[in-house]
Amino acid sequence: QLLRRLRHENHLNPGSRDEHLLKKRNVPQEESLEDSDVDADFKAQNVTLEAILQNATSDNPVVQLSAVQAARKLLSSDRNPPIDDLIKSGILPILVKCLERDDNPSLQFEAAWALTNIASGTSAQTQAVVQSNAVPLFLRLLHSPHQNVCEQAVWALGNIIGDGPQCRDYVISLGVVKPLLSFINPSIPITFLRNVTWVIVNLCRNKDPPPPMETVQEILPALCVLIYHTDINILVDTVWALSYLTDGGNEQIQMVIDSGVVPFLVPLLSHQEVKVQTAALRAVGNIVTGTDEQTQVVLNCDVLSHFPNLLSHPKEKINKVRHIISSSCYFSFYVSFLTVSLFLLLLVCFS
Repeated sequence: QLLRRLRHENHLNPGSRDEHLLKKRNVPQEESLEDSDVDADFKAQNVTLEAILQNATSDNPVVQLSAVQAARKLLSSDRNPPIDDLIKSGILPILVKCLERDDNPSLQFEAAWALTNIASGTSAQTQAVVQSNAVPLFLRLLHSPHQNVCEQAVWALGNIIGDGPQCRDYVISLGVVKPLLSFINPSIPITFLRNVTWVIVNLCRNKDPPPPMETVQEILPALCVLIYHTDINILVDTVWALSYLTDGGNEQIQMVIDSGVVPFLVPLLSHQEVKVQTAALRAVGNIVTGTDEQTQVVLNCDVLSHFPNLLSHPKEKINKVRHIISSSCYFSFYVSFLTVSLFLLLLVCFS
């Protein structure tokens, strides 16, 4: 019951544990400008929102592309992009229409990028993109022969899924999982695969309600592949996805166990990268709050051998356990060494 209570208390304080971005804006370094520079640039070209709106519907493909690109650049400014102004201008239906232009992949890419950045904003701004019927078209673009278009569609869908369980389940219902997972292959550039893995994390988030069981079953084999990846960003996201899944109750914990990933998860408690350790602690900590049989699976993976390093960890959040031990010795009079060890693991996870 102590372990279950710790998991409950951790759920009541989600701010301290959710370290991943739900949404991301695409701001390229080479085009990253201060707001004043962006404004000056557009003023110098005498470009206004009205002009952008008008030119974005032009029959001249060069003029149309330039206008959509101008909108995208406004939305890519470092601080305070004019998302609401662009939404109010009525440009959303125009951008969504551009997603249909298979004959002009450059236009599709710029429109998808602009919509991605709109969807990276507030929930209301994300909902504006959803209500403009962009999601089915983004799903269609996952099959584009142009990789940059595919990747931008993945990013946009990640922002929409990250808005919450309602959007997540809506995108899942339209069939996002299978085409998304198809991008996990050696030919995909590392930056693309990082985005794919981040979207998988968003699919695994939230437990009120949790993702559909069918979706969890589809995603777990992919996580079992990604947990071997040498890229730290991908590995961290993979382990966080497992931590979210194991936070969804005993049934989801069992699905994670049945996937066979736990023997590869536990050794990450001693990974040299703190971000990997932190995510692994969350995931392992969640598993040991399950049934006795589920806890035994972790113990069978020699989890206790990782405790010495964890208890002397230089990171302050993890290092707190050393101070807790000195004031928690009385537990040994009432419980076995095993229970104390598991309790300490939970303290590490939820401190």
